[in-house]
Amino acid sequence: MERLGSLLVRCVVWFGLASALDFQHHGYEDMVRAMLNVQNECPFITRVYSIGRSVEGRHLYVLEFSDNPGIHELLEPEFKYVGNMHGNEVLGRELLILFSQFLCEEYRAGNPRITRLIHDTRIHILPSMNPDGYEVAGSKGPDTNGYLTGRANSRDVDLNRNFPDLNAMMYYFEKNDGPNHHLPLPDNWEQQVESETLAVIRWMRNYNFVLSANLHGGAVVANYPFDKSREARVRGYRKTSYSATADDKIFKKLARTYSYAHGWMHQGWNCGDYFDEGITNGASWYSLSKGMQDFNYLHTNCFEITLELSCNKFPAAQELQREWLGNREALVSYLEQVHLGIKGMVYDENNNGIKNAVISIYGINHDITTGVDGDYFRLLLPGTYTVTASAEGYQPSSSTVTVGPAEAIQLHFYLKAASQETTSETQSAGSNKKVHPHKMAPR
Repeated sequence: MERLGSLLVRCVVWFGLASALDFQHHGYEDMVRAMLNVQNECPFITRVYSIGRSVEGRHLYVLEFSDNPGIHELLEPEFKYVGNMHGNEVLGRELLILFSQFLCEEYRAGNPRITRLIHDTRIHILPSMNPDGYEVAGSKGPDTNGYLTGRANSRDVDLNRNFPDLNAMMYYFEKNDGPNHHLPLPDNWEQQVESETLAVIRWMRNYNFVLSANLHGGAVVANYPFDKSREARVRGYRKTSYSATADDKIFKKLARTYSYAHGWMHQGWNCGDYFDEGITNGASWYSLSKGMQDFNYLHTNCFEITLELSCNKFPAAQELQREWLGNREALVSYLEQVHLGIKGMVYDENNNGIKNAVISIYGINHDITTGVDGDYFRLLLPGTYTVTASAEGYQPSSSTVTVGPAEAIQLHFYLKAASQETTSETQSAGSNKKVHPHKMAPR
């Protein structure tokens, strides 16, 4: 209660009273209307767009915040929040609607922190990934809603078990010196996933997202990859074992950022469970295959965590204001983490950006790539790193950089075209394996 009291004081002193916010549940039409109202209130910094449709034909609408909506600005990172993946876990949906209203209101009021965030970040908010499931859950309401009612989409498919399973491939490659990023999708993958999943995967591939969070309910904890255990599942036994990514330290930092900025998540005891510091590795909690957060990390440049935000999956409307006060600072603080680490351009000798150039960090077995214009963003903790940029047809280039705790350090690369002799030697080696600088690091 003391923590909540301090949040209430901060609410009045820093941001002002939340009189313009909308503390109610939103059906599909109400949600769309709320998003359009934000766009009407802040037309110069917002854009509403659809990434596709649900099985029943409802648009999956995204609300974008930027000082140049609809445009990727060089060296400006892309961020996303996704809510309501499980239709009956509704708090994330309502929090993202409130967060959108809040960003607009505070920008109009001249809040310097929010203004800087919108000017320096391209923010994408998808309040509901599963609008069909929500309509089923919403028809029951918070009082009579079953634990699984409306969880899946209208074809009774759990969307967080519906992404292509890239973990098994990754775990094989770890033992056989294979690729460590942007793993390929299986043949006919588009026919193997649901409409909502297909829309989100295409969205991920069209935007060079750097950081993301997926909002769920049913527990209170910040969950980070990997979700799927490296150990084989024993028949009839749910295996739990810590499965770290190559970026385990930064993922822990990201999870702690949300947990400690949240009103009570960091306390650990919630919903009858205890999570130290309010965070957990996904597989250490329970192993999950074909989930969205692992897919983000293994197929795109994006780092995503899963936020479990409420014991009650469908809290009553009168609980929404308390939940908003508990999550508001965390939603802002987590978003700000997109500016950690390093960023820069990879140019050719004519100062043209090189797309799909690979950025490798010595000692971290996970690479990222440049976007279509040649810019890159690599989340890193403070420290000194050796960074290598490489691209097909060019000589690789390495540089050492020291990263601080604040804004991302800019580090640009200028690659020279590989000589014909170098290219011929590479081809004659007869190997398609990519050599990573970090492979030489001690284990």
